[in-house]
Amino acid sequence: MATTKGCRGEAVLTSCGAAAAATAIPVAVHASDPVSLAGVKSQLRHQPSIELVEEAVGRSGAVAILVADTLDEPTLSSLRRLIRNDATRAVLVASTIREADLLQVIECGVGAIVWRREATGHRLQQAVVAASRGDGDLPADLLGRLITQVGTMQRGAVQRGTAGLSDAPVHGLAPREVDVLRLVAEGMDTGEIASKLSYSERTVKNVMHGLTTRLQLRNRAHAVAYALREGYI
Repeated sequence: MATTKGCRGEAVLTSCGAAAAATAIPVAVHASDPVSLAGVKSQLRHQPSIELVEEAVGRSGAVAILVADTLDEPTLSSLRRLIRNDATRAVLVASTIREADLLQVIECGVGAIVWRREATGHRLQQAVVAASRGDGDLPADLLGRLITQVGTMQRGAVQRGTAGLSDAPVHGLAPREVDVLRLVAEGMDTGEIASKLSYSERTVKNVMHGLTTRLQLRNRAHAVAYALREGYI
């Protein structure tokens, strides 16, 4: 019968549509101006893995997207409010990010960042999926700036005689955690890391979950920032 073979017929199509909606990621879009709000919603409306909602708080696996031209203090405060609920992941869509704000954005829990000039529906969907999984998704130029910024902080600490690569703690991260984070810092996803280290994807996920939970880190990007700051990588 058609109802047992697949999605054929009105009743079954309705059922399939409901199943797809059940697996979609709830996404709430926040923007300071109506044009940006409408534009991002329009880009996401036809993405099959996304369900647009008014509020992400209280929705399991929900993601909040914040659209901003620049990161001023009100925008950073909005980010902190959005991420305050542990069930909410955040994606930042911005035109520019100052060097002074980059590490602060990562440490407050933003794991996915998209440049406004690159914010197509497909790109936004990639960032939402990565954020919902707790993965990092940073533009390559931002990742390079993050590594440079943390390296500068470390060199300054060495000059002040308070810390340095040679003083990096010998506890906190296990060797395989460091191995995984090095590859995360190179932009590899879970499958690529598993292949490179001859681990299963489940093992890589367990390693990341274990270290982020133990060290109270928000996501992969925060974990990389921590490892860089502490001199592990």
